[in-house]
Amino acid sequence: MTARLCIPWPDKRLRTKASPVEAITDEIRAIWSDMVDTMEAMPGVGLAAPQIGVMLRLAVVDASEERGKAVLMANPEIIDASGVFREHDEASPNLPGVSAVIKRPRGVSVRFLNSEGIIERRDYVGLWATSVQHQIDHLNGQMYFDRLSKVKRDMLLRRARKLS
Repeated sequence: MTARLCIPWPDKRLRTKASPVEAITDEIRAIWSDMVDTMEAMPGVGLAAPQIGVMLRLAVVDASEERGKAVLMANPEIIDASGVFREHDEASPNLPGVSAVIKRPRGVSVRFLNSEGIIERRDYVGLWATSVQHQIDHLNGQMYFDRLSKVKRDMLLRRARKLS
């Protein structure tokens, strides 16, 4: 397939909740394929469909060291989260050049529709868990910097504006 362009912040689609996927079709699989290509081209460890302007609850995640292990998710939802947190430097291709350390649960259990249209539940830890949570935020119209204090968020957005 092909890598797609990520829409730039502050495009309103990045603040809009994505629509649920009704069924896994060839069209959905083609979008996932483009999303994996886009994620690899960044390079990144995950991508949500709204980041490329597709307003569906689709995400891809690949935090493997060797790559090529992307998990394709439709309608992902966190059903359980660890009480232990970890910090990780997060960024987004929609707001290039800036990043921030975000604290999230170290592990999560996620339920989603897989590429075969079957409901699957998986547990993720570490970078995998961080990426899944980051993508689900995108599907809900949130950006990673929304998890910062107002002062830190304003500083990050000012820095991003200077870079653009």
